[in-house]
Amino acid sequence: MPNRLAHETSPYLLQHADNPVDWWPWSAEAFEEARKRNVPVLLSVGYSSCHWCHVMAHESFEDQQTAEYLNAHYVNVKVDREERPDVDAVYMEAVQAATGQGGWPMTVFLTPDAEPFYFGTYFPPAPRQGMPSFRQVLQGVHQAWDERRDEVTEVAGKIVRDLAAREISYGDAQTPGEEELAQALLGLTREYDPQRGGFGGAPKFPPSMVLEFLLRHHARTGAEGALQMASDTCERMARGGIYDQLGGGFARYSVDRDWVVPHFEKMLYDNALLCRVYAHLWRATGSELARRVALETADFMVRELRTNEGGFASALDADSDDGTGKHVEGVYYAWTPEQLREVLGEQDAELAAQYFGVTEEGTFEEGASVLQLPQQQEGLVDAGKIASVRERLLAARSERPAPGRDDKVVAAWNGLAIAALAETGAYFDRPDLVEAAVAAADLLVRLHLDEQARLTRTSKDGHAGANAGVLEDYADVAEGFLALASVTGEGVWLEFAGFLLDHVLVRFTDPESGSLYDTAADAEQLIRRPQDPTDNAAPSGWTAAANALLGYAAHTGSEPHRTAAERALGVVKALGPRVPRFIGWGLAAAEAALDGPREVAVVGPSLDHEGTKTLHRTALLGTAPGAVVAVGAPESDEFPLLADRPLVGGEPAAYVCRNFTCDAPTTEPDRLRAVLSG
Repeated sequence: MPNRLAHETSPYLLQHADNPVDWWPWSAEAFEEARKRNVPVLLSVGYSSCHWCHVMAHESFEDQQTAEYLNAHYVNVKVDREERPDVDAVYMEAVQAATGQGGWPMTVFLTPDAEPFYFGTYFPPAPRQGMPSFRQVLQGVHQAWDERRDEVTEVAGKIVRDLAAREISYGDAQTPGEEELAQALLGLTREYDPQRGGFGGAPKFPPSMVLEFLLRHHARTGAEGALQMASDTCERMARGGIYDQLGGGFARYSVDRDWVVPHFEKMLYDNALLCRVYAHLWRATGSELARRVALETADFMVRELRTNEGGFASALDADSDDGTGKHVEGVYYAWTPEQLREVLGEQDAELAAQYFGVTEEGTFEEGASVLQLPQQQEGLVDAGKIASVRERLLAARSERPAPGRDDKVVAAWNGLAIAALAETGAYFDRPDLVEAAVAAADLLVRLHLDEQARLTRTSKDGHAGANAGVLEDYADVAEGFLALASVTGEGVWLEFAGFLLDHVLVRFTDPESGSLYDTAADAEQLIRRPQDPTDNAAPSGWTAAANALLGYAAHTGSEPHRTAAERALGVVKALGPRVPRFIGWGLAAAEAALDGPREVAVVGPSLDHEGTKTLHRTALLGTAPGAVVAVGAPESDEFPLLADRPLVGGEPAAYVCRNFTCDAPTTEPDRLRAVLSG
């Protein structure tokens, strides 16, 4: 008998629709039911490609006896953190404050007023390693609720008051200057792992937003150390097992310091951010490796994450069927020497094992290895032979049971993908990638935007979800539209970005301090209004908004948008020197603010004119941080930057301005390149 989740759009909630647990989606009705029955609420938060969420579901939520206990003593609420990042953020903050750590699955016990009083993450079915079993926790909480109700409500009230007191100390509402950005670079240098690339120890996450800052900092200041950290980290990741050496695309993180064994889920946001970083690294250095990885990652997104409606799915699962009906992590991607021999024959299998670092002992589990490129040996092997080996292995792998895909389209992450595909397509003359970006943008406008340009957070199978967009949705979609405007020369994308950013100014910004909230002023009221400026797996809504506001202001000269960006960057001034690893996107935005950012207008008789195309491409390939590009005919009203910009001697010309001063227009690509090289 399916429970109340059967009609939800979230693939994660639908995975639990047949549990014997009587789940409710997050709703006022669920809390009303808890009040009526006088029982606490069990809130369980996860997402569809989360390995331990699946484990706990299988052990506890699919177990009939556990379900009966839950149904008798609790109202059980299931939340997809990707659909409701606001609910996730508020309770995760409470979990971290209470236990010193967080993660998913997140398990929180609430009063019927949604106030939390007991917390955890994964609970095993039997006690182990000092952890109580899930059943013990359920019984303990039930007993406390029945026998010590006053104590429980007092604890819950105190937690809510403590959370309310944790307002962000905002620093001063000014953009960071040279000094703060230099301190941030120094802090990163201290945490850098010179042997292996990346920052800190295991587990190691791809630091995509920090890499973006390092590339922009190098472009603006010429700091060689910043470029070195970025290019070495990119090389180590691209050679490691975290990168899919056959199909392209990156896994979520590496469980070791050497990037060898990944946690195999592949997320849209990681791949969008990293595709863009590698494209920007190629732009800065001409690295062949960076070019290959940017294109393979873009192709992976289009091939494996694109939905029938033209958007991009959220994630591929870490686990898949091992051929016996059992779901095992990484089994789709790992290889034994024996499996190589089956596909390639003795001789080629030996070459493949050497090239991809497949050993008899294995680098992963049960003698299997994750493919990597351990030696810098590209010049020493026959490229044609390796291409053929890759092709045959990929074909054989595609016969294996594939990991599940979370098909929901998240607005924010699609915004990041649009920016990455538009730029990668433009840099490498791949119009098909730009078309894929336009198709995803069209879907967002058609399905996720209403008449007031308010965003819906998710859709699935062409149906919009019920949840309102949060700050990161408005900011990242605006970022994608701004990139699309620069690449396509279609001013409508700039216009849509403006509609979204107007919502940021009116509904997400504190008029007093200029600080930003993750939810709109008119959104559902939770126990507190979430507000987090730090960049985690993807840019925070706060820093993404600062970057997009800055770009929009450069395009339009809008003072309110520029002021809002500068006020939002005050938090980067406060946090950048202290925790640079966790505010990389904010630091990248600050680099753009310090550089101008530059405004480039390319005018030509038509977009197809060879001279116009050359200048436009040269402008897009400029490394000046956050530069914006408008292209069109001299009399065009597509972009404000094209106003009063005539051809020069009948020839296409480029105009470059920053901080209210302009260079003389040029018809020479080389001159434009020099002006825009940071």
